[in-house]
Amino acid sequence: MTETQQSFWAGVRAEIPILVGVTPFGIIYGVLALDAGLTRAAAQGMSPIVFAGSSQFIAAQLLRDAVPGLVIVLTIAVVNLRHMLYSASMAPYVRALPMRWKVLLSYLLTDEAYAVTILHYENDDPPDGRWFFLGAGLALWTTWQVSTAIGILVGTTLPESWPLDFALPLTFIAIVLPALKDRPAVAASLSAGAVALMAHGLPYKTGLMLAGVIGIIVGTLLEGRKSPGRAE
Repeated sequence: MTETQQSFWAGVRAEIPILVGVTPFGIIYGVLALDAGLTRAAAQGMSPIVFAGSSQFIAAQLLRDAVPGLVIVLTIAVVNLRHMLYSASMAPYVRALPMRWKVLLSYLLTDEAYAVTILHYENDDPPDGRWFFLGAGLALWTTWQVSTAIGILVGTTLPESWPLDFALPLTFIAIVLPALKDRPAVAASLSAGAVALMAHGLPYKTGLMLAGVIGIIVGTLLEGRKSPGRAE
């Protein structure tokens, strides 16, 4: 294979362990979306258009609860603030790419794709890792579309005893743990988790919004206090 093909398939292989958790996650979303009253076309269409599992889950739950549209939009916006951090982190590695590549990779920039790609950039420091990024992103995108379709088509017939609800926390644990390499990252994760637990009972999932904001603030403040050239 050429160097480009090797890089692409390396990205696909790096993503495979996470896809094990993504598949049941997508199936659950498909079931939940139909339960929220979405048509099959709308439920499936949300996956390529929004392409953000946590946001799709939250949107479906809030739609089911007849939450006002403005609250749904604001909730999803806060939940997705983390993508701004992902973009800032990836920017030095993709700055020189043509705009068409930046547009494509920004669409594929999800939690799971970011988790393996940033480690690839940081550990290997490749001169051009866009094909690795593309392979990881497309592997995730394809799996998400297929698993959503499975959930829509056959999800309601799955036995309730199947513990598919564990897929979401397990997937995010697999994403977060490799990234906890310094004090700001650990502090951001712990503070967000603690706030999410304490604020779980708040209406309209605002506890999740609050947890995300607190985690971002804590991580940003600690990152800013790190001395130049000093690793913590």
